[in-house]
Amino acid sequence: MAKEMETFIRNDQFNFIKVQAKHLVNGHSTVNDTAVLAALKSLAVEKVLNLFPEIDTEQKQLLASIADVRDSHQAEDFLAGIKPYVIPFKKVTEQTLKKLYPKVKKLKGPAEKVDFQEISYLSWDDKGTNKRFIVAPYRNKLAGLYGTFRPSSQKGICMVCNRHAPVGMFMTETKGQAAGTFVKRGNTICQDSQVCNENLTSLDKLEAFI
Repeated sequence: MAKEMETFIRNDQFNFIKVQAKHLVNGHSTVNDTAVLAALKSLAVEKVLNLFPEIDTEQKQLLASIADVRDSHQAEDFLAGIKPYVIPFKKVTEQTLKKLYPKVKKLKGPAEKVDFQEISYLSWDDKGTNKRFIVAPYRNKLAGLYGTFRPSSQKGICMVCNRHAPVGMFMTETKGQAAGTFVKRGNTICQDSQVCNENLTSLDKLEAFI
């Protein structure tokens, strides 16, 4: 029955649900008051279901079972049960990259294998040119950004995931209003894009960044 369900959970939503499951585990390990625990369960279910205003009854039942989570093993089982319904990031082919980066010559894609079910955006570094490439959903299609990336020795707030982490300066150059002029823009983002993807619990900051 459940196997026939289509994927309907984005990666950032899965991460958000993971956080709620962790709250429940922490609650059960530190709180004995049944009323407080009941409130925690109710709040976790409400927050999770609020992410999906248009899901059907079967999907709702699947997600509402987060209320049964009491310890880390149950949390792992619950998350493993909903993982098959996470929407994988759209496969990025060589042809896709050529369309996204028409002016970049000898473009090399990600060197490492990517689990497309665990990312909200795709990012990789070209060590030869000191460039970072970012492919992300924007206004119902994929957008491609690239610029220089310089790691910082200090931690800071990432403009994509909004977490305090090891960051660097991502600097892009865009055409200015006057002909022949360019505008440079810089943002602090995570040094490790995989960790950044794991920290994303909403697409709001990512979309604002793009």
